Amino acid sequence: MHYIALSDTTSEAWGMARETVTFRIDQGKRAELDRLAKALDRDRSYVLNEAVDAYLDVHAWQAAHIEDGLRQAEAGEFADDAEVAAAYERLLR
Repeated sequence: MHYIALSDTTSEAWGMARETVTFRIDQGKRAELDRLAKALDRDRSYVLNEAVDAYLDVHAWQAAHIEDGLRQAEAGEFADDAEVAAAYERLLR
């Protein structure tokens, strides 16, 4: 295992405070991050910040859709049998 320090290298340009976060990562993942960073002509922190941004975006999207579904359920807005069957057929194509 290796320790990785993640700092936001782009936040300074936007006037935001920078922080360092340290976490453990296995050797293979660290090597892959370094290979990717080299291929992109970027440093490891850039690649890690991009990964964290993508992770946060996905989870924010999921949470928003779950909250919307809960709101619809609480309002009694349910799909009828025909709507469910049509959605299922679209997924099978």
